[in-house]
Amino acid sequence: MTRIVFTGLWICAITVLSSFAVIAWMPDLPKPKAEEYLEGLTYQKLRPLNIPIIADGAVQGYILATIIFTAEAQLIKGAGVTPAPFVMDESFRQIYEDTDLDFRSLKKYNIDKRLDEIKRRVNERLGSEVVKDVMVENFNFVTKKDIRS
Repeated sequence: MTRIVFTGLWICAITVLSSFAVIAWMPDLPKPKAEEYLEGLTYQKLRPLNIPIIADGAVQGYILATIIFTAEAQLIKGAGVTPAPFVMDESFRQIYEDTDLDFRSLKKYNIDKRLDEIKRRVNERLGSEVVKDVMVENFNFVTKKDIRS
């Protein structure tokens, strides 16, 4: 009986000592690499804008626009504010205030000029060149009579 107890204690002692030795003399394990942040541009799609078109003192219809912008990923990550609300606000303002948009007499429209102006004003409001490009995914006009009540 003493022999069995002594053997059990011996096995426990060897297990504890070998575990301690492995931990104490183990070479340094490679540390997990910090996840590297991919620098470059990031695309952000804004929710659709519904912009009323007012002419002759009444709402003539609505422009439905979906805007996408690219921005420096590193600047967005480091900034305390995202440029998305600024791009959305400036897009609404630019389209709403544009007197060249007349859907009663259609003609070619210089959308590049408008998008460049949105980019310039957003960057001006943010105080740095965060937004690199502004693009249009969808741009439709729906007349007031085509809207279902």
